[in-house]
Amino acid sequence: MTADTPLQDQAKGLSKAEVLIEALPYFQRYAGRTFVVKYGGHAMGEPKAARDFAEDIVLLKAVGINPVVVHGGGPQIGEMLARLGVESTFIDGLRVTDEATAKVAEMVLSGAINKELVGWLSNAGGKALGLSGKDGGLVTARKVSRTARDPESLIEKAVDLGFVGEPAHVDTSVIDTAVAAGMIPVIAPIAGGEDGATYNINADTMAGAIAAALGAARLFLLTDVAGVLDVEGQLISDLTPADIAKLKDEGVIKGGMVPKLETCVSAVESGCEAAVVLDGRVPHAMLLEFFTARGAGTLVKADQ
Repeated sequence: MTADTPLQDQAKGLSKAEVLIEALPYFQRYAGRTFVVKYGGHAMGEPKAARDFAEDIVLLKAVGINPVVVHGGGPQIGEMLARLGVESTFIDGLRVTDEATAKVAEMVLSGAINKELVGWLSNAGGKALGLSGKDGGLVTARKVSRTARDPESLIEKAVDLGFVGEPAHVDTSVIDTAVAAGMIPVIAPIAGGEDGATYNINADTMAGAIAAALGAARLFLLTDVAGVLDVEGQLISDLTPADIAKLKDEGVIKGGMVPKLETCVSAVESGCEAAVVLDGRVPHAMLLEFFTARGAGTLVKADQ
């Protein structure tokens, strides 16, 4: 391999300097603000992607932004249930969670995945603190209620999803304490209910509720798609709640993207400045979205 000449070295250095200069206004604008990042999907299963993600989060902390990570783990829960011989049932994409499944979900999410992610962040030079919604009364859950259409009678009937919950109340005290101590909170989507039961919460929903409670500058939902696509398959860079409602009615937004965007709308209408849906498989996608003019996903902001 031929070594770079002094001029080539200088050119590379200049290129890096230009990137930093482009990012400078964003550093200045968001110093001291909070970013909530939902981490999940494909990126969680790849060591290199996990390493890149951890480096991105530690970089945000280093430049004065306060990242808060909320992680998922549905596939890992499924794998553990299969190993233990516990069958899973799904209704409208939500896992029916009986008491045995709830215990496995807490073990996988609050234990294995949470501590693995804390380890990645520590290896990248950060000080991470693993939490769940139970810690410090962070999230109080309520049982999710859902209906499903009976295929024969076509009548909507209530369905019992077991120990599947949603955030009823968020107390950010433990996050505030961790951030003030220079730590990066890493939160598993498990929470206790007022009834004393343990509930499994959808990670997107958990992240959205926490972002709203913190008044976060950004909520990032890392997914396995580029963002929201139009009818021609092109990325839509900006949306408002009104745009989203229109595109849902037109059938452009459908499937798994619907609940993600509902989370974004709820967050931006409840205190979060903006939410972004972007592809977590793209190396450093979060930094590309935030610190460059080009962006890398779909930004959702409240209607003006």
